[in-house]
Amino acid sequence: MTDTHKKIEKNIGLMIFLIIIVISVGGLVQIVPLFFMHTTTEPVAGLKPYTALQLSGRDIYIREGCYVCHSQMIRPFRAETERYGHYSLAGEFVYDHPFQWGSKRTGPDLHRVGGRYSDEWHRVHLINPRDVVPESIMPGYPWLETTSLDAGNIQTKMRTLRKLGAPYTDEEIEKAPKDIEGKTEMDA
Repeated sequence: MTDTHKKIEKNIGLMIFLIIIVISVGGLVQIVPLFFMHTTTEPVAGLKPYTALQLSGRDIYIREGCYVCHSQMIRPFRAETERYGHYSLAGEFVYDHPFQWGSKRTGPDLHRVGGRYSDEWHRVHLINPRDVVPESIMPGYPWLETTSLDAGNIQTKMRTLRKLGAPYTDEEIEKAPKDIEGKTEMDA
């Protein structure tokens, strides 16, 4: 063992400093190029930002912790694509703030399952998941059916997302409270 190596091993402060340097360089090498790749920063063709109802639903998705099991991430594995269809692309989520990409998924990526099942299937699944998927480990969310949506801050959310790059129009923001009026959290 060289004297330099011994010094590093015996000086914990120096070792911590060098570890931080190595991790920082490694992180920058992996993250910085993503900012310059158009496939990660440009929306896919036809992508539209969430409607007021979808945006409210996404907030419930985050509040209830759904993203813990249904994280959105690129999964180009054969078994995954055969079961759930084409894997997610970064360009499909450019208007999402905060991003909900994760490192583990117990259930399917909800972005990909959306058109696969009817609204009624989703309602039953949210009330008691085992009624439609017997092996599901997901808890039920029956209160979503009776809890009304709050339209109080939807316009503020949409204006903030517009500042972050979502192409909301003034008209969409103006009519947002009416779009979710009388809707329940289950509808969202």
